[in-house]
Formats: sequence, C-alpha cells, structure tokens
Amino acid sequence: MTENARVVVIGGGYAGVLAANRLTQRDDVTVNLINPRPSFVERIRLHQLVGGSHSAVADYRDVLAEKVGLVVDTVTRIDAAGRRVVLASGDTAGYDYLIYAVGSGGADPRVPGAAEFAYPIATLEQARRLRENLGAAPATAAITVVGAGPTGIETAAELAEAGRAVTLVCGGVLGPYLHPRGRRSVARHLAKLRVTVLNGPGTTVTAVTGDAVRLGDGRELPSDVTIWTAGFGVPDLAVRSGLSTDALGRLRTDETLTSVDDVRIVAAGDAAAPSDLPFRMSCQAAVQLGPHAADTVLSRIAGERPAPLAMALVAQCISLGRRAGIMQLAHKNDVAMGLHIGGRPGAMIKESICKGILWQLTHQARRPGSLNFPAWAKDTKRGQVLQARRGDATVTR
Repeated sequence: MTENARVVVIGGGYAGVLAANRLTQRDDVTVNLINPRPSFVERIRLHQLVGGSHSAVADYRDVLAEKVGLVVDTVTRIDAAGRRVVLASGDTAGYDYLIYAVGSGGADPRVPGAAEFAYPIATLEQARRLRENLGAAPATAAITVVGAGPTGIETAAELAEAGRAVTLVCGGVLGPYLHPRGRRSVARHLAKLRVTVLNGPGTTVTAVTGDAVRLGDGRELPSDVTIWTAGFGVPDLAVRSGLSTDALGRLRTDETLTSVDDVRIVAAGDAAAPSDLPFRMSCQAAVQLGPHAADTVLSRIAGERPAPLAMALVAQCISLGRRAGIMQLAHKNDVAMGLHIGGRPGAMIKESICKGILWQLTHQARRPGSLNFPAWAKDTKRGQVLQARRGDATVTR
C-alpha cells in the first residue's frame, strides 16, 4: 500500500458522486472520478428534459468536492490483476481501491423494429435526441410510450400535460410496483391528462415500425413517435473485464459491497448485486449504496472490518406532470403498502425530493461524511432473509 491511497470511482451518477465525496474525509486518500460526460446528469429529471421543463444537468463543480479529480473519459476495461483501468483515450489510471458505480441504462430491446424506430430515454444523449425529434413533430402527432414503470408514466404525463396526444402501452400492469390503491390514483390522473392507457393481457408490444406499434392481441396503433422505456440494463464493463456478475451483468458482491473476486473492488448503485439479492434500480438505492461503498473502502484503508449493508427502500415517487404526482409508501423490504400521497401534495413531495437530492450532493461536497441514515430507516431483516435463503450465516468477509 502506498502512503497515499489511490481510489478510482468509475461513474459520476448519484452513487459515484456521493462515494467520491465521502472518501475525501481522509487527507491521505487521492480520489479520481472517471465519467464520460463533463456535466452531472439528474437522471430522475430526464422526462422533464423531454417535456421541456428542465435541463436535467448540473455542474460537477457544484456537486463534487474540490479534492476529487474529475477525468472526462470512458473506462473500457478493468485490469484487476494490475490494479488499473484502461481508458478509451488510451490512457490508464492506477488504483489501490476501485469503486464500480457505472449505473444503468435502458435494456436492449428484443422487439423487432424497436432498436431502429423507438426512442429510448435512459441517458442524457437519448433524452436530448428525443426532445429534438418531438420538436420537429407536428403538435397533432400520435405519441406512444412503451413501458408503464415510473419513467414511462412520468414521460407520458409530462408530454400529455404539454398538449400532446399520448398512448401509454403497459405490456401488462400500470405501475407494477404500486399498491392497487396507488395504481388507481395514477390511472385517474392520467385520465385527466387524456392519456390513453392500454394495459392487461395482449398489450405487450410485438413489433415497432416507423409509423405504428403492433400489440400482442393483434392491434396496430398509429405512432408517429414511439418512446421506449421498458426495462433496465447495465453496462457490460464488469463482464468484459472478467469479473463475476449476475445474469443482468451487475457486479456480484458480498454484503459490504466488495466484489466476490477482489477485495480492492467495491460496487455501488444500479450495477451492484450484493449477495445476489440486488436492490431495486433507483436513485433511492444509489444514494445509500454510494456512501456505504465509500465506507467499505475507508474501513479497509484503516485496517478495519467493513460493516454489512443496513438500508431500506421505503417509497417510490412518480410525477404526473408538473401539477400532480404520487408518493407510494412501502415497507422497509420495498413492498408497497396501501398508503400513498397523491395529487398536488404528491407533486410537491416529488419536486422537493429532486431538489433535495441535488442539495445533498452539494452539501456532501462541502461536508463529506455528514450523510448518515438513522437506524429506524434501515431494514434489519435483510440478513435473516439471506440466511434463510442460503442456510449460511456468513454474509461478510
């Protein structure tokens, strides 16, 4: 170990930024964050970028601690044996510890025509491209949003509120995560916005063309602009680097977020699969996993045993345009409960959360280490679930 520990963070999203900032608590740690873009992307606002109500970007100078070095480049391979990462520019960066926070994107659509004719919005570039194409489309254009998770619902509502004719194709259930009561609330608000919601059997998309969407029940919907929000995927960097991953390509770790292959590699955010029981891909998970990944690295630098995960996902917030929304409350194990807050209060809560997360990033840049979640907000039963599933009480190493 060198006197000054070198930590490289791959990915400058919510988890990566929080991890990088938290690492600066120690003066003997050098932190470099590698990200392909020079600006921080507020991913939870990309639907607003599409609708024209927000830019969805922030300056890294505001959200990163001064001690964090920002490298605008793309990691093409992790050389675990050599403790270095290879960059697209041809440069390399050595490390003593690596935090893998590459995030997620849209899943590669397997539906015929989807890759050619549908617009994904999982990244800043995709959302901007869609925004440009919507701007070029006539006001009367038929818009189809495929996928009824939070991104699909929010995008459909945002565009409908702007006066667009929108059809939301669920491919099953509207808002699968939501409790039936919350689902009915969302359906009512979408109806007020005149969004045509197609759900239930037969609403799986089987083909996409330049001007139509075909459903499993044989219906063909006219569609001038088709937006694809169905599914999440993760970058294949871990797979290409020969590291152990789950079926989706997420880096397999133990409960301290340490790679099962290498104690010097720690994961955070959507691309982490702790104990093969990953958390729901979300900003809510990222803002907890990022700090924990940093704590694991700091513990190892100090020669201490890292602590296992102790976190919970207790809600899902969905905006329904600028004037309505829903906060679906959940049990600590991320199962939705009957209680929700909808309408204008729901919109206000969602907006306050979006602003609050950006404020928290900025605050952590100035006061690294001050973000700590209270004990009551943590799921204390995860260890029991893992033990029951594995029949093995050892969840850390």
